[in-house]
Amino acid sequence: MKNSINRRDFLRLAGLGGVVFASSLSGCASMGAYKEKSEETNDFYFVQLSDTHWGFEGPPNPDAKGTLIKAVSAVNSLQQPPDFIMFTGDLTHTTDNPNERRKRLGEFKAIVSELKVKNVRFMPGEHDASLDHGEAYKEFFGETHYTFDHKGIHFIVLDNVSDPAAALGDQQLAWLADDLSKLTKDANVVVFTHRPLFDLYPQWDWATRDGSKAIEILMAHSNVTVFYGHIHQENHFMTGHIAHHSAKSLMFPLPPPGSQPKRMPVPWDMSQPYRGLGFREVDAGSKNYAFDIKEYPVIKS
Repeated sequence: MKNSINRRDFLRLAGLGGVVFASSLSGCASMGAYKEKSEETNDFYFVQLSDTHWGFEGPPNPDAKGTLIKAVSAVNSLQQPPDFIMFTGDLTHTTDNPNERRKRLGEFKAIVSELKVKNVRFMPGEHDASLDHGEAYKEFFGETHYTFDHKGIHFIVLDNVSDPAAALGDQQLAWLADDLSKLTKDANVVVFTHRPLFDLYPQWDWATRDGSKAIEILMAHSNVTVFYGHIHQENHFMTGHIAHHSAKSLMFPLPPPGSQPKRMPVPWDMSQPYRGLGFREVDAGSKNYAFDIKEYPVIKS
């Protein structure tokens, strides 16, 4: 038996000991309770970052130009490197200027290139893609929807932001159905989206216009979990047997759905400078496909 500290204990100590895990480390996910990697198990973990909004300035985040850089440093400091890193949209903050949009995408790409883990995947948010149907985003990061497989899990990245109407569209829905038709009904499937697929709070744009059609397609498979961003807070929701888990933001938190008349960012609290921002780990057993999500606060050094 080895006496070296394992990843779960490392994260617990980080939460107690003043280590700064910057705000968008909101989806630190482990597929399976931590074990020594071997050929006998498919357990692994990935890191999810969301809603970095590079290019945003002003209140409510006085550290707008620093938190992404801190997040990169925090991920690089993880004792056990993740298998891959996933950014779930709104990489940059919206701008009407196409040249500025490309400048921000380039700056974001340069910053995250400092990640030690080189298996990094991206998807757009509406701030990145809705004004030009993802044209600039594709120049830097490629396709807006795609699939990949990793250690027994089939990952599907859906684009519900390039369409200004917040829809997936018939073509992408057909693509999704065709992709799933090649899998067994009990295949392990993880879906990444930016907006929630269900109607969380459409009045605040917290929905996908045809998301119910995607859920209907996914419902035929028994092991599906959805991770998304967009709402800048932790939220857990079930549609039948499908669990949906949202990630916190790197830039600023948003209030609970419908809790106030307008969707306004939660003000910065100098006494709790990263209130509403944080990171989480998700433990899952690859055999039983059960997720255990744990949220940790960000602690200022």
